[in-house]
Amino acid sequence: MNDVCSVHLLCCYQPDALSYVYGNNRPELISDRRRNPFVETSLNYALTYIGYVADSKDFGSLSITILADNDYYSETASSKDSKSRGRFANFGVPLHEAHKTGLGSSAALVTALVSALVIHRTLHPDDLGAGREKLHNLAQAAHCAAQGKIGSGFDVAAAVYGSCLYRRFSPAILEKVGDVGSPGFEERLFNTVEDLDTERRWDTECVDFGMRLPRGMQMVLCDVDCGSQTPGMVKKVLEWRSQNRKEADTLWDTLQANNEKLRQELKRLAQEDSDPASPLDYTAVRTYLQTSRSHLRAMSRQSGVPIEPSVQTELLDAASEIEGVIGGVVPGAGGYDAIVLLIRDDPAVVDRLNALFENWKSSVEDDFGGKIGKVRLLGVRHGSEGVRNETLEQYAGWI
Repeated sequence: MNDVCSVHLLCCYQPDALSYVYGNNRPELISDRRRNPFVETSLNYALTYIGYVADSKDFGSLSITILADNDYYSETASSKDSKSRGRFANFGVPLHEAHKTGLGSSAALVTALVSALVIHRTLHPDDLGAGREKLHNLAQAAHCAAQGKIGSGFDVAAAVYGSCLYRRFSPAILEKVGDVGSPGFEERLFNTVEDLDTERRWDTECVDFGMRLPRGMQMVLCDVDCGSQTPGMVKKVLEWRSQNRKEADTLWDTLQANNEKLRQELKRLAQEDSDPASPLDYTAVRTYLQTSRSHLRAMSRQSGVPIEPSVQTELLDAASEIEGVIGGVVPGAGGYDAIVLLIRDDPAVVDRLNALFENWKSSVEDDFGGKIGKVRLLGVRHGSEGVRNETLEQYAGWI
């Protein structure tokens, strides 16, 4: 489960502002800063699609502001000082120097950006529900192109639909789209987004929308001020899998089977109608989480990729021993991203975790040379809504 899409569309990331001018349906970057492939690719894909379907090709002038929730980045002295002034802190560093916490920020950015543009130009806000499938397809196409067609696409699906059971689409679906600006790109992108290619229909499985946690359970995430580069890690794991197909498939299938047991147990507990005064038994959930971690550590050793590196193992083990903590994992592609914990929904558990993290220092030497910085419990919690239209009042001062 994942629901961390909270990039808000208005203008630019404050300390590293990017401005764009539109002409002939093609965005021109005006900046002496580093280029951002996710922003540029999203603009190219969204404007190409809009230009193909919109009644008018005249976009006029358009100002875009991109605001990211504070939990997407590790704290800096500037962000800590400016938090009192709102949820969009000034981190005091250029975007490329900010440490990502690992909550799918690139997928959230792409999803929010293409959705905002498409809704603004072609889709009435009241039709958001009916248009989610097209927004999903367009965001998946743009995100895959921006990061070199690497990744599961789950983070984009969660950004669009909220918590859900997801199975990746076949990579061949996007192979025909081609490069931006190539002959016929507009029509190919349109056919892909609208799912009109009869030979390569979207086969994404995205069900159980709005999955909820069992009563008395909460999900929290803890930043470790490290971060990892998902595309590079995924590429190495896929290379290992292709070269060691038999052992990799065995491990993959075993991990998948255990994850399915975990999903079914969470669903069963969520549907259990018992006395609210009696706490649910989370023993099986804890066992399944520990088993998944064991398989991920095996994958780390065999692939040579830090999916659950030693410093994360130490931190997860310590957190899992806290009273009220059910268990946790390094989510997503793994690495040195924020860890996720399932806990009993009790403020006392949060207090105990904060006490553990306050002066946390790793005592192990990491297999891959990674180091954990300051451990911090993030404010983000489990949610089930996905992409949504926001009200403008909360953006006072940014408009």
